[in-house]
Amino acid sequence: MNNEAYWIALAHLPRWGYGKINNLIVKFHHENKITIDEFFNLSTDEWSKSYALDEKQIADLLAAKADLAQNAFLAESMLNDGIEIIPIISPRFSATLKANLKGAHCPSLIYVKGDHSILEEDSIAIVGSRNASEISLKFTDNIARIAGTKFKVVVSGFAKGVDKQALDSSIVHLGKSIIVLPQGIMTFDSGFKKYYQNIVNGDVLVLSTFFPKSPWKTELAMARNPIIYGLAKEIYVAESSDKGGTWSGVMDGLRKGRKIYVRYPGADEVNANSLLIQKGAIPVDLDGNDISESVVIENPTSEKIDAIESEAQMQLDFEESVYKVLNENPLSVRDISAKLNLDAKKISKALSALERVESFKKGRTVYYRLADNRKSEQLNMFASDSSSSPE
Repeated sequence: MNNEAYWIALAHLPRWGYGKINNLIVKFHHENKITIDEFFNLSTDEWSKSYALDEKQIADLLAAKADLAQNAFLAESMLNDGIEIIPIISPRFSATLKANLKGAHCPSLIYVKGDHSILEEDSIAIVGSRNASEISLKFTDNIARIAGTKFKVVVSGFAKGVDKQALDSSIVHLGKSIIVLPQGIMTFDSGFKKYYQNIVNGDVLVLSTFFPKSPWKTELAMARNPIIYGLAKEIYVAESSDKGGTWSGVMDGLRKGRKIYVRYPGADEVNANSLLIQKGAIPVDLDGNDISESVVIENPTSEKIDAIESEAQMQLDFEESVYKVLNENPLSVRDISAKLNLDAKKISKALSALERVESFKKGRTVYYRLADNRKSEQLNMFASDSSSSPE
């Protein structure tokens, strides 16, 4: 049994959380000086006496142990595809991620494809809204370009809008990037094909912390955000609303005392950038230069706050409505607009900005569907194929 199988089993224990798993790793690896396979092969009495594990935790470990053969097959498939499995005790694990997230919040295992030495380089994250304005995308391009000239890796989450712009700009300007996935690394086939040459050249590293076959889910997209911030030594915010992943990630970073740079917004912009600056983020110009001494940060008016909150809520309501109508079957723009009673001409652009929605053409008609529904179908097919034994 390869060690990777044991690490997969341990890293994805249900409802344990990073802190509990990492404390166990400290106990068996650093204190008791045994390997992970030796730990798994201890008796249940030893688990109870030496590691103070209760009946529920021991039952979880026994269930994980029963899955070792399946995990070994999974690990072999990933290694054959060039995917590395890096536990937190490995010298290849990101020191930046461990330093920023600490033991309580740092993943116990990461899956990467590409040149893992990218994890050792200076890095920045560029984050922001999926429906970002042109000025925000210009800011993102500038920061990615400047990062490349300073040999800093650009970390992004592969969402539409700012994340995708950060990746594309880094590639165009011959920089290096880390893609942090909101899904398992084995479900990123289309991305591996698209960025194949960039990965082979050592310019793009794909990283996931989730179970390798996990499809895209909203909760995984939210759980990915701390990893993006954790992998970066500097954080730049192009545009944020007062809700969602960017807002919560920045607020968490500020609470932890991290320096976060936010694009200073124009007077006519409707976003929450000024609110973040009010809460302690550093205002920067379009090239990322600190302008805190040259601008006056005024408290936003109640009317502007109301406008920000209203627009954010409208966007959330729209997203939830679209996800609901697409949950069963793919639909055309005309079908969606009829169900939601919205103008068909306006809805096409809005659909293209939704992370969970993808389009495909059938005949002359463009249809939209939930990407995670398609991925779930593919994974079910993969599972049924892999479970059959060769003749």
